[in-house]
Amino acid sequence: SPLTERETDVLSAARARGSIADIARSLHLSEGTVRNYLSSAIGKTAARNRADAVTIAEENGWLPA
Repeated sequence: SPLTERETDVLSAARARGSIADIARSLHLSEGTVRNYLSSAIGKTAARNRADAVTIAEENGWLPA
């Protein structure tokens, strides 16, 4: 997987389609940090948005079940 452990954590949390604030609260991160990790993961997966990044990561087996 090209994703770091934290990018994987953030994408896993994004599966629930929660807001940036929801993801930040669940992972004890700032909203800016969540945005940065999402942006990095989106770039690494060549996705158009975070939902697309989640789908790509799931299809490639990069996210835990």
